Amino acid sequence: MGYERFEASAAPRWRERLGQYWKLTRGDRPIGVLLLLWPTWWALWLAAGGTPPWWTLFVFTAGVWLTRSAGCVINDYADRWLDPHVERTKARPLATGAVGGREALLVFAVLMIAAFALVLTMNALTIGLSFVGLFLAASYPYLKRYTHLPQVYLGMAFGWGIPMAFAAVQGEVPPIGWVLYGANILWSTAYDTWYAMVDRDDDIRMGSKSTAILFGDLDLIIQGVLYALVFLALALVGRQAGLSIWYWAGLGAAALLVAYEFFIARHRERGPCFRAFLHNNWVGAAVFAGIALHYALTVR
Repeated sequence: MGYERFEASAAPRWRERLGQYWKLTRGDRPIGVLLLLWPTWWALWLAAGGTPPWWTLFVFTAGVWLTRSAGCVINDYADRWLDPHVERTKARPLATGAVGGREALLVFAVLMIAAFALVLTMNALTIGLSFVGLFLAASYPYLKRYTHLPQVYLGMAFGWGIPMAFAAVQGEVPPIGWVLYGANILWSTAYDTWYAMVDRDDDIRMGSKSTAILFGDLDLIIQGVLYALVFLALALVGRQAGLSIWYWAGLGAAALLVAYEFFIARHRERGPCFRAFLHNNWVGAAVFAGIALHYALTVR
């Protein structure tokens, strides 16, 4: 009887901890996984000239979830001084004290070890590149204390799966891989600036830095320049890879989706800026659809 009472009282405690870890890793908010997944799949399909080997696809897809989750944990650990004072983040587990700092570092380590175990099944170049990815993911959260460009660094971290994908499939990273990586840095900087515009007032009050603060009243103009450069880089990728009308149709659809983002965020209000950020999921999906349709319908 005593054992049964212990079981009844212990089980909810474990469920509560798992629920806090799920929130800590943003398991309830998959947008970050999708924004990381689309460019990784762009690279895999381009590198393989179509559907990549199934194990490689699994490793990179699972790796995206693991590394994004780990990135959220280390980001909240670095921002535990800031998040309690920001409206959007004050309910996060580290901000409320529901999860302790050491506990969060342990979760981060477990996730990164799992991701590295998957990478070990790839070739030596991919394994070597993964160490750069680890450094980028672990150091990104601290940039907002020292520079107004953490969004650029986020793009470097979020896009590192691109050179890794080419390395895994082709054994090298060709020039087109680096152009695609550059396109993703520009894209990540642009969509994360929408995100930073949501928190701009809170960040200014707390002394945090972002591109939204740096751009100031020119934010929408500079956003337009960033997105124009994204599509220029993606056009260069399409031309270099010899992609068909399906790709260009996907790119056109993505451009229309971006135009809609500017329409809804034109007054710089918090809610619309956040919706513009979320909307980039469909931008990434449109580009991927163009790539996938090209290889599915025109390559035999």
